[in-house]
Amino acid sequence: MIDDLKIKIFADGADLQSIKTLNTKKYIKGFTTNPSLMKKAGIKDYKDFAITLLSEIKDKPISFEVFSDDLAEMEKQAEEIASWGENVNVKIPITNTKKLPTTELIRKLSSKGIICNITAIFTISQMQDVVEVLDKTTPAILSVFAGRIADTGIDPEKIITDSINLALTKPKAEVLWASTRENLNIFQAEKIGCHIITVPHDLLKKISNLGKNLEEFSLETVHGFYTDALSAGYKIKLKNEI
Repeated sequence: MIDDLKIKIFADGADLQSIKTLNTKKYIKGFTTNPSLMKKAGIKDYKDFAITLLSEIKDKPISFEVFSDDLAEMEKQAEEIASWGENVNVKIPITNTKKLPTTELIRKLSSKGIICNITAIFTISQMQDVVEVLDKTTPAILSVFAGRIADTGIDPEKIITDSINLALTKPKAEVLWASTRENLNIFQAEKIGCHIITVPHDLLKKISNLGKNLEEFSLETVHGFYTDALSAGYKIKLKNEI
């Protein structure tokens, strides 16, 4: 089922052992990371981790994110990160923390042939601004945070569909469904023609559930409740018990 999809599935995380395991899976086409995931994984040295990861993953794209809040320094970080390997994509946030747009930086990097993964896109306006500055000859990834958009009560599918249409003007740009919350999102993204979806490692562990018989799954769930109650030693003294 998963191998038949047109959409490219990336693994989102920073646990090195998990990444090594996922790299053996045919359906995993690339990897994404970010500073928050790296901190959660206990990474202490950003570059050392990246170089170690790149020594393991040589034939699939990997995204590493800049983390400066200064646009000039962000550019230097982007150039340094891009130099680490041919399969490196440089993640650039759509703005810095002061709401200064990074579009001119993206224009510069794209014109230099640096493959950017523009991240934290939430609106069509942001997408329009990014698509406008991309170099037509340089690949790019446009990451729309579908899950976080959905958290606000807004259906992200229209935003992503409109983004895909906007990206048609730049033939080497691909739209990525980010902030994935459940494996159903993979099929939602596939249905609307999204190019890539990045999926957290914990969700990828549930890939084996795809196509599972729901009645059997129901029974497994009940078994789980029963087993956990027994192991916890829970008891309820009933009224008719002496």
